[in-house]
Amino acid sequence: MVIESSSMEPAEEEAQLGQESEDEYSELSDSELQEAFAKGLLKPGMNVLVDKSKKFVNNVDGMKQCLADLRKNLPWVERLDLTNLPAEDILSKAEGKVPALANGEVNADDDFQREMFFYRQAQATVLQALPLLNKHGIATKRPDDYFAEMAKSDQQMQKIRKKLISKQLSLEKSEKAKKLREQRKFGKKVQVEVIQKRQKEKKAMMSAVKKYQKGMTDKLDFLDGDQKTGKDSSDGSKKAMNKKGPNAKRKYKDKKFGFGGKKSGKKWNTKESFNDVSGFRAKVAHAKGGKKGKGGKQNKRPGKSVRKKMKSRS
Repeated sequence: MVIESSSMEPAEEEAQLGQESEDEYSELSDSELQEAFAKGLLKPGMNVLVDKSKKFVNNVDGMKQCLADLRKNLPWVERLDLTNLPAEDILSKAEGKVPALANGEVNADDDFQREMFFYRQAQATVLQALPLLNKHGIATKRPDDYFAEMAKSDQQMQKIRKKLISKQLSLEKSEKAKKLREQRKFGKKVQVEVIQKRQKEKKAMMSAVKKYQKGMTDKLDFLDGDQKTGKDSSDGSKKAMNKKGPNAKRKYKDKKFGFGGKKSGKKWNTKESFNDVSGFRAKVAHAKGGKKGKGGKQNKRPGKSVRKKMKSRS
């Protein structure tokens, strides 16, 4: 409805709006209401909402007719419906206790008791339904050669398998990297310990050298190298020498330079050396097979390297 304010007085407009607001309030649009509010035609108390009492209808005959139309007299195989009480609790029965489920007293606020009631009822339904299904020839187990259609395609499963394999490989790589880091940490730790041990030994050796230089001690046990210094160092060195003996270098130097002391008469013959002819060589002694010089004469003296070999063999 469109209100024309030019053709009406204010009092007539208010009266007309008050009369028609009850019948045609729902027909007014938002724009018309905004225009009326802007002109001051809408005032509090003009529009009152009245709650109409709801009329309840209990049509028993109609409900029975609808129920008869919906009901179908089908066999149980087509319906598969069962209504039964919960199964008996064997443990409670054996202990002589009467469970609350058997008495029909179920606390709806107790989650465990409520779920146990559902579980017992489902158990009783299964125990009652299986014989009926077997009686009507309905299979209750999946055959051995039954192949169900997969919910996902082979391509999707291949993608999933590849993703799982990649995850497994990444986990293995991370584990290997972790082990390598641990090994590096352990190697650094061992290296630091070795360096500290060497520094400690070097420090002990330098202090022993200073003591020897100052005349505070006359022991040279610090020259044994890696062997222990102190009271047990001399005993340890003797034991090591008795067990292992001198090395090849030491033996050669001892043979070449001796052990100190008198060296004169070293090359004198003895009865044993005089009778020992194992190192005698006829070719060398009589200069047979030697090289000839420029003048065609044969060199009687062997070369330097040969003389060294002969000397070392003797």
